[in-house]
Amino acid sequence: MLKPSRLGRLAGILSTGLFCLSAHAELSNPFDLIDAQPISETWINPGFYSYHWQRDAGLNGNNYGLGVEYRFSTVASVTAGRFYNSDRVDSTYVGLYYQPVAIGPVRLGAALGGFDGYPKMRNGGWFLAAIPVASFD
Repeated sequence: MLKPSRLGRLAGILSTGLFCLSAHAELSNPFDLIDAQPISETWINPGFYSYHWQRDAGLNGNNYGLGVEYRFSTVASVTAGRFYNSDRVDSTYVGLYYQPVAIGPVRLGAALGGFDGYPKMRNGGWFLAAIPVASFD
């Protein structure tokens, strides 16, 4: 059996812990779902950066280029353009972005599209790919 002083300390610790947990629960979900609304915006894309898990393969992560994106919804857009790819060859792309989640100004989602120009993929011909995407507006 606990002594009254220890019981008071335990109650204080538990109530402080519960308070901290409830405050943390409000702050622990930084993700916001973006409300899908129709819009009409045209963007110019200067390319992108990519991260390669094969750090010793000599792949290019600075994929500069020029593209256009038409955002027809607050969560979706179509895109097309050219960029200097990971294999250091020019690529052409067409695709669809779907980014329904935000963390502050960063949008999260995926791009589904067709790409060409990768020598090891269909001898540089067109192929489909789904790619996780994070963008900053």
